[in-house]
Amino acid sequence: MLTNKWLRRILLTTFTVALVGCASEEDTIIMAPVPVVESQFTPSVVWSNSVGDGVGQYFSKLTPAYAYDKVFVASRDGDVAAFDATSGDEVWSVDLEKDVPARLAGGIKASYGQLFIGSENGEVISLDAATGEEKWRVEVDGEVLSVPETDSNLVLVHTTRGALIALDEETGNEKWTVSTEVPTLTLRGTSSPVAVSGGVFWGTSNGRLAAALVDRGQMIWQQPVGTPKGATEIDRLVDSDAQPLVIGGMLYTIGINGQLIAIDLRSGSAAWKRNYSSAQNMATDGRNIYLVTDKDHIVAVDARSGTELWENRQLEYRLLTGPAVIDRKLVLGDSEGYLYWLDRNTGEFISQQMEDDSGFAVAPIEVEDGFVITTRNGDVKMMKIN
Repeated sequence: MLTNKWLRRILLTTFTVALVGCASEEDTIIMAPVPVVESQFTPSVVWSNSVGDGVGQYFSKLTPAYAYDKVFVASRDGDVAAFDATSGDEVWSVDLEKDVPARLAGGIKASYGQLFIGSENGEVISLDAATGEEKWRVEVDGEVLSVPETDSNLVLVHTTRGALIALDEETGNEKWTVSTEVPTLTLRGTSSPVAVSGGVFWGTSNGRLAAALVDRGQMIWQQPVGTPKGATEIDRLVDSDAQPLVIGGMLYTIGINGQLIAIDLRSGSAAWKRNYSSAQNMATDGRNIYLVTDKDHIVAVDARSGTELWENRQLEYRLLTGPAVIDRKLVLGDSEGYLYWLDRNTGEFISQQMEDDSGFAVAPIEVEDGFVITTRNGDVKMMKIN
């Protein structure tokens, strides 16, 4: 299984050195320089804290959660903490490591007064959101690398073995499982499911968007997102690792070496398709869709028609996080610790800050009166734009 954004870029650190004199300059992948931006604003830090050692340089999408007036954050080695969203004071912290390293992954889902988080060990863990007390811990079939979803008193987890598993939110008991095919070679990552209107939707490793009934796990349909093509196994990867995006009665999904597709939720039919390749989650302001391609090009697309509105290529191969819309602005981080702010209408940079040289693995999340960033070394900051 290969890490998505690092997939092609390993050429830069490994194969490029080995093949000097054999490969042309066009074959070399080069990270774009940090752009020169005249910042229109500089966010201020309201509070800062930390949780464990973060995720280091491991592949991880350990996204924090904001709920119940708290910010919940986890580290890969098992530390989970709740911070007061206003003051940043620690409300509680727990260590989930038992006999083996915890290897928490995917991110935190806050729902039903609980926190749900998965791990590379194939565990799903429930914590009381008020106290951090562990309520249950169950083993599932495969690693859990994405954020769980909740609906109808169920916790829905997608594993690396192609299983979408529904667990009872109160006990952790398995209610149903839907399995999909997993190719021999896939990206390291899985799509987080999204539940809406009695259905659950998720991207699969074989390049499809799957839909099932939440109450009993019956598969409804599968829609191809990409078709394998090319001479090598890497060229033929078609994983759909991004979480599907719902806007009104439409669902949007994207895949690596695939397409951005708009699907009518009622009929399951495609309204339009556009050729974009990405494994990152998308963002929306309710009108437009914002995505980061596998080359780290930032693109805005009209959600109704699929028309491309703008494209920014100035951060090519800087290992960007997915985008987020905060304070009516588009923001993302990179592997060197920069935050970039773009005008949603034009794609032009409006601000830039160097925050932490450990870099970012996940985008900021919006909270009341500001936003929260988490860095790879475990730093947590609540910030606001003055």
